[in-house]
Amino acid sequence: MRPPFDHVRTWIFDLDNTLYPAETNLFALIDERMGTYVADLMKVDLVEARRIQKAYYYQHGTTLAGLMLDHGVDPHHFLDYVHDIDMGRIRPCEVTATALAQLPGRKLIFTNGDVTYAGRVLDKLGLGDQFEAIHDIHATQYQPKPHAAAYASLISQLDIDPHSALFIDDLARNLKPAKQLGMTTVWMNNGSDGGTLDHEHDFIDHEITALGDWLAALTQETAR
Repeated sequence: MRPPFDHVRTWIFDLDNTLYPAETNLFALIDERMGTYVADLMKVDLVEARRIQKAYYYQHGTTLAGLMLDHGVDPHHFLDYVHDIDMGRIRPCEVTATALAQLPGRKLIFTNGDVTYAGRVLDKLGLGDQFEAIHDIHATQYQPKPHAAAYASLISQLDIDPHSALFIDDLARNLKPAKQLGMTTVWMNNGSDGGTLDHEHDFIDHEITALGDWLAALTQETAR
């Protein structure tokens, strides 16, 4: 790669609203099932369930983290339920797939979802064979991004040198711990829910709006 990416040996990607466009709105389906789960668990209506769900999300990084802390929810049961959705909204992007295949170095997924769900998304995108590993919420011991422990487990378990790693996420706040560790950070500014929360320019190295076009430009530079 040419500067400023010639030092990158490990490319780390968030999953939802990063590897596919935010307008796909896949998370709306998950969000709906989360609301139903919270409503059933706490015996409240869906309006109150959504308020509780979003409060947990913004306070703890995921709804699951709050439910585990306050209600002892089984994470496997929760994730199996909320991820039981139709993947029909996802469309493969040939530009992204081609550019990813041309990227030099390791390619990893770092997600607050789980491996089973991530695998379904990647298969639907036609990217199932593109990534070396998926570091999911189980691997982080249920400490989601942006908690520092999640990044520590990523680096330790997958033997990553953060100074030669690049991390892309659609939520600006998830980039801060990565930058503090020495990673190059890329913010996917695509209108995701909560994407601008706790945004600070100091921990964002690059800002993009479309993954495929950006990767294609990088790999075209490499080919010259």
